[in-house]
Amino acid sequence: MDKNQETKEKMCTFYASDYHFEMISLPYINKKIEEDKEVIVLTENNLEDTMKILLSKMNFTEQKKKKILRINWKNDDLNKLKKINENIKEQKELIIFIKGKENYIKNINRNIEKWTTRSNKINIVDCYDIEEVSEKLDSITEKYDKILNTKGEKILS
Repeated sequence: MDKNQETKEKMCTFYASDYHFEMISLPYINKKIEEDKEVIVLTENNLEDTMKILLSKMNFTEQKKKKILRINWKNDDLNKLKKINENIKEQKELIIFIKGKENYIKNINRNIEKWTTRSNKINIVDCYDIEEVSEKLDSITEKYDKILNTKGEKILS
């Protein structure tokens, strides 16, 4: 994806497993929820069970856990894309995680970009499977301004 797209911000991250993705993204997601921003996670596979297990081991309040679990962690792209479209119409600020194989990320981004041309309140985090893209890390990261890791956002130079 082109870092000069119409979206407000594009970031990437790399994960080794579902749990790894959740550990990287959870602090950022929690922060954005506390800022009252809408978070949507588009994923190739269902993350609901792994997220429940992870949250059960976290030192979060029950209220915070419930807020995080309200995010649809299932593979439910059609409903999530509809929700993105609704939020854009309402001018809500959105954080969208796109987690999966490289081709999945490209296809979802293509669909989202069609709708986001009239909104600059969209932050997209493309989440790549490190095993699939390990040979192309440099070419992927040069398309982004920032990377998300366990310490948070980092500006790429």
